[in-house]
Amino acid sequence: MVAGLDVLAGGSWLGLNDRGVAAAALNRIGSLGPSAGKRSRGELVLAALEQADAAAAAEALSGRSAADYRSFNLVVADATAAFWLRNRVGEADTGASEAGIEVFELPPGLSMITAHDRNDLGSARIRTYLPRFRSAPPPDPAKGDWRAWRDILASRRADPDGDPYAAMTVATDRGFGTVSSSLVALPKAGGEESPVWLYAPGPPDRTPFAPVAV
Repeated sequence: MVAGLDVLAGGSWLGLNDRGVAAAALNRIGSLGPSAGKRSRGELVLAALEQADAAAAAEALSGRSAADYRSFNLVVADATAAFWLRNRVGEADTGASEAGIEVFELPPGLSMITAHDRNDLGSARIRTYLPRFRSAPPPDPAKGDWRAWRDILASRRADPDGDPYAAMTVATDRGFGTVSSSLVALPKAGGEESPVWLYAPGPPDRTPFAPVAV
């Protein structure tokens, strides 16, 4: 597998394996960072990448105890299927601690997931940028054409209320902000192509993307 390394807890937030499985983890609202007595959510990405396909990864992770982790969204995908795993443990609006880790198969087409639910317009970032992704020409990874999506990822445009966390490239006056960006494409099932991973090791509005060897 090839993945980012969390030097604090040893897990990852984004990675690929040599069987064409990709996995990415995000915290949900109010659960940024580690918590005493909870396992690292970064281990879930690595556990997903130990599986042969996305369906097996989703099934394996859904059997874990939701209470062992802070809340998270996790996406796992391969050439034929994609899944969104949601853990809402600790969230006040429901009895989420009893719900366990929920699994949703992502439909064909565009999905946007932040610290909120899929395509949830309650997220200022989704509200601001989902229409832009929908109207942008899709990438053509075979030709190396990611221009429209790179422009979106580099945008510091906030929502009309000025929420800085609505931007795709976040910058705040307290040190919190976007520190990297990735573009990932998986080849078609049975194809000869390799996955594509372009990585910007800094805010993408001023840091160029370069290929990761996969």
